[in-house]
Amino acid sequence: MPIEETKHIVDYGIIGLLIFLSFLTFAFAIERVLFYRSVKVEDYKNRTAMELDIMKRLPTIASIGTNAPYIGLLGTVLAIILTFYIIGEQQNHVNAGDVMKHLALALKATAAGLLVAIPATAIYNALLSKVDTLLAQWDIAHDEQK
Repeated sequence: MPIEETKHIVDYGIIGLLIFLSFLTFAFAIERVLFYRSVKVEDYKNRTAMELDIMKRLPTIASIGTNAPYIGLLGTVLAIILTFYIIGEQQNHVNAGDVMKHLALALKATAAGLLVAIPATAIYNALLSKVDTLLAQWDIAHDEQK
């Protein structure tokens, strides 16, 4: 397989995966916000059952926020390896401008990883704050019943 085709596969594969993870994060976040709006703490007799319901999908969002930079970094490293391979093949007539262009483009995967990780982490923290609020409301509601 030609090296340029391999480079495009790496680029589109990593960027595609990051776009998918971004979509998944926002879909889960919207689902959780809608669920939290409908939660009635009085309906739960058991705090652990409520905690299980309100924590669903949060570990996935946290994992995306944690791992997206590494996925981006993987794309960057693979693109740099391919760039060095191209340089090795063309060692007699290497153009420094082309090398810099390839290396700069390789960094786009890291940037994409950060663009996914930062919102995912912020969303996770905001949802976790809502979880804490709902659990506190459950504690208050059930302390009043005693």
